[in-house]
This record gives sequence, C-alpha cells and structure tokens, in this order.
Amino acid sequence: MSASEKYEAVIGIEIHVQLLTRTKMFCGCEVSFADRPNTHTCPVCLAHPGALPVTNAEAVRLGILTGLALGCEIATESTFHRKNYFYPDLPKAYQISQYDEPLCVGGEFTYLQEDGEKTIRITRVHLEEDAAKLLHLSGSGRRAGAEQSAVDFNRGGTPLAEIVTEPDLRSSQDAADFLKQLRQTLREVGVSDCNMDEGSMRADANVSIRPVGSTELGTKTELKNINSFTFLRRGVEAEIARQIALVEAGERVVQETLHFDPTTGELHALRSKEEAHDYRYFPSRT
Repeated sequence: MSASEKYEAVIGIEIHVQLLTRTKMFCGCEVSFADRPNTHTCPVCLAHPGALPVTNAEAVRLGILTGLALGCEIATESTFHRKNYFYPDLPKAYQISQYDEPLCVGGEFTYLQEDGEKTIRITRVHLEEDAAKLLHLSGSGRRAGAEQSAVDFNRGGTPLAEIVTEPDLRSSQDAADFLKQLRQTLREVGVSDCNMDEGSMRADANVSIRPVGSTELGTKTELKNINSFTFLRRGVEAEIARQIALVEAGERVVQETLHFDPTTGELHALRSKEEAHDYRYFPSRT
C-alpha cells in the first residue's frame, strides 16, 4: 500500500461571498471594482474617530436569502462582534463580523459528482465587512517575494456573507465540485455575481489527514484566499501530499495558515493559525 493510500483527507471550506449591494456594509460608499484606488471611502470605512456605522439592510436581506438557499435556520436575533487583529488592510484594527450569534445556522448543500449525489453540512452563514485590498509590488503581484505593499481602501467595508462548512469533503475534486455548484446556486438566487477573478467569491480550505478508517481529526492547516477552482484543487492536492510526507517522515503537522502559489505550485507559510480566542471577539452595538 502506498503512503497516499494509507491516509484520507478531511476538508472543510470557508467561502467569502461579496453581496450584490450598491453600498458598503456600514456606510454609504459605493461598492466598486477596478476604480481608481482610494476613491470610494469615507470616515466610517476609514475608521476616523467618532464615525458610527449603520447596518446595510439589503446586505442582511441577501444574507438571509443565502441561508434559506442552503436550508439554514434563520436567527430571530443576530449580533455583530468586533474581531480584533492588527493588519494594514484593516484601519480599525478590528473587523465587524459575527461570532456566537450568526445570522444563519445549520443547513446542508447537495451537489453532483460522477458517482452520484453528495451532501455537505453547512455550519453557519454570517455577515461581515471585507478588508481593504493589499497590492503587492513584485513581479508576480503576490505577497510571497514582494518588496513593498500598498493599500486600496475602496474594498474595505464591502458586505460579505461567509459560508462555513463542516469537514465533510474527502478530496480536492470534491472541494472543486462543491464550490462550482455552490457558486451556480448563489448566482441563481441573486445574492452575488460570484466572479472569482474579481474577488467577489474567495475560498479558504481547511485541510487535514488521518489514517484510513480513523474517525479522529488531524491537525488542520488553512489555504487562504483561493480564487479559482483549479487553484483550489491544486492547492489542496499539494497540501495533502505535504502533510502525508511529514507524517511518513515521523514529523508532525503544525497548525498554520498557508498561501498556495499557482505559478510555482509551492506552499508558503503566512502565520501560525489563530484560534477564536486569539481574535478577542467583543460584542458590537452595530
């Protein structure tokens, strides 16, 4: 038996979907793509002192519609939280998101594969604001190897629905097939255009391995901000192979966030993987 046959992959996906609203999540700035940098901003989305956010009602409606399309239970009360972390694309040093009281919970999504239907459980759908866009100034335009980075705040505050699945996927092809058919569903119900090349649909893949027949979960890593079905499949395959090689060599998998470079096929560590307590969630009165 080969090393790859001794292990099975356990994969869950977190999908960030830009909602089809005219304005941002908490202010009246226009949602835009490819406009001149830093032209759609205001004191709210730039986090000027004293600026107060106001929730976009249309974003809430589209978030509920997303949950209904996925068979979720819609919450009668839902709370926004401040998700604290310091990074240059987040001017407040926290993101307005949701934590323990999301808009939608539960649900499932059935998709087709060559061997028939498969169903993946949906953990939750919650609303949040997008971060600004980092522009990496290098030959490849990617973070790895960039000498400088600039920030475009036009995207900061854009309404997002984050769809979180249970770890029910077992291969890179599973993940790609699921994401393709989820995108088609979201387009059909009109919540997002899901244009991956424009960043209005991005996926993070949580990947771990375990011996075939085991029910315990292994240590997971996260492949961040994947904007192509092909890149998702290739990145997951590369990470499964990397984890198997580590385990077979007697080493352990470290929980961390990774970037997959589709040009080279290499994986680069971005940071150690955070847990919920590392973000210090605080309830927000938004």
